Amino acid sequence: MSEKSSSSGSDEDVDPESVQHVELGGVLSKWTNYIHGWQDRWVVLKNNTLSYYKSEDEREYGCRGSLCLSKAVITPHEFDECRIDISVNDSVWYLRAEDPEHRLQWIESIELHKAESGYGSETSLRRHGSMLSLTSAASALSATSTSSFKKGHRLREKLAEMETFRDILCRQVDTLQKYFDSCADVVSKDEFQRDTEIEEDEDDFHNTTRPDGEYNHNNNGSKEKLFSPASSKGMNGIDFKGEAITFKATTAGILSTLSHCIELMVKREDSWQKRLDKELEKRRRVEDAYKSAMNELKKKSHYGGPDYEEGPNSLINEDEFFDAVEAALDRQDKIEEQCQSEKVRIPRLTPVPPGDAYSTIGTHRYATKVEEMVQNHMTYSLQDMGGDANWQLVIEEGEMKVYRREVEENGIVLDPLKATHSVKGVTGHEVCHYFWDTAVRLDWETTIENFNVVETLSDNAVIVYQTHKRVWPASQRDVLYLSAIRKLFATNENDPDTWLVCNFSVDHDNAAPTNRCVRAKINVAMICQTLVSPPEGDKEISRDNILCKITYVANVNPGGWAPASVLRAVAKREYPKFLKRFTSYVQEKTAGKPILF
Repeated sequence: MSEKSSSSGSDEDVDPESVQHVELGGVLSKWTNYIHGWQDRWVVLKNNTLSYYKSEDEREYGCRGSLCLSKAVITPHEFDECRIDISVNDSVWYLRAEDPEHRLQWIESIELHKAESGYGSETSLRRHGSMLSLTSAASALSATSTSSFKKGHRLREKLAEMETFRDILCRQVDTLQKYFDSCADVVSKDEFQRDTEIEEDEDDFHNTTRPDGEYNHNNNGSKEKLFSPASSKGMNGIDFKGEAITFKATTAGILSTLSHCIELMVKREDSWQKRLDKELEKRRRVEDAYKSAMNELKKKSHYGGPDYEEGPNSLINEDEFFDAVEAALDRQDKIEEQCQSEKVRIPRLTPVPPGDAYSTIGTHRYATKVEEMVQNHMTYSLQDMGGDANWQLVIEEGEMKVYRREVEENGIVLDPLKATHSVKGVTGHEVCHYFWDTAVRLDWETTIENFNVVETLSDNAVIVYQTHKRVWPASQRDVLYLSAIRKLFATNENDPDTWLVCNFSVDHDNAAPTNRCVRAKINVAMICQTLVSPPEGDKEISRDNILCKITYVANVNPGGWAPASVLRAVAKREYPKFLKRFTSYVQEKTAGKPILF
């Protein structure tokens, strides 16, 4: 983990503690797609950006993808303590940390980067505060005030304000009217007094006027223009009282009209409110439809994400889960049928050791465990199920019968299955040999994606790791197991010898569990006995005289939750198909060859 500092703006605007961006890098599991599931990726958090690379060594080749955290939504998963979901618009990253502590560290670092970005945080206001102007602040205040005015006041409140303003205006008009009346009285008194003074001075005025009545010379020698006496009507050119009466009438008309408008607005407010409510309801419906459409679009775009795969909190119900599994299995069957019709089997010359080589107990480190498993299967697996009410017959097709005993532990289906079958023309040795031999495994096993032998313990015991083809929405499974083949001699000379292959889960350092697959646990046994009918006359024993009785036992822990009804339906469908396919393969491989007892 490293720290990197950056700055912007003036020194006064920047808080030194707010510009320390923490860079974080490490391995997280990222959900890739339906096929590959969770994959380990090198994830880097730097400069408000989350990027991922295929590995730490491939950083120089560029990142595989990145997200800007400014508008990211970080959601810790409700049930998975190691998972984080990060979404930006329609893009969603599903990430899993190594443990809850690492998840918390990543969440805190991401939130820190997100808080330090954009203009919405406190630090960003300090950083960019010098760029704000009084004009922009005033504009913001104006916009805020206008918004509050529009949202916070109803029409009735504004009408009440108009009523108040009308009362004030009426009082002002009354005041003005009094003033105008007083002015009119003063003017009338002045005119009467002036007219009286003019009449008294009229004679003196005429004596000082020249005969031509044009000019009068003053003492300083200047000439003064003489006007003819103005009439009383001219001196009173403005009728103040009349103007006051007119103003009062005009304002009264305006106020009357305003009152009428207010009455109309009050009457129509109810109808306007109803129209507004209708428009708001239409808008709400449109918004709901838009949100619903967006949610459906998101579901389709992210369908198949980790929330849609198996698990007790899966978004897929049991019916949809079963339909999806059945459709995937049908597609696999069609692909397999096509491949089988086009495939030309290559003869494999695998040396078959003599039967005595399989009758000895090995000396490897698991020899005691193998012997314990063999004895348990011989004791319990060959018991007759007719009197046991816990075993249910679920399939019966000719000589083949499949039984099931329903067992659940912590909500996980652990049903043991047992199948019995009789196959003509093959021996128990041949059936167990082809079931155990890894060289021919892919010739008859159609559910395996790939496998390899991890360790060869002895000539009759190997440790095998195999991954099975994924059947969406179930997670992909892998299995690590020890496979041993044994020959058990009969204690009674009238009883046939028994061939047995037991496969049971073990641990190995070279095949540790990964996030890519769910590790299943198995305990499987193929137990075979050969019955020989005497040939006619002196004829040699042929394949028409031999019959192999097969008992197949399977105890499988799927390693994760899936609907019980789905698992049982799949088991009921797949186990009979497996037995038919495998026994037909053995008959095909042994036809025309010497009998291997």
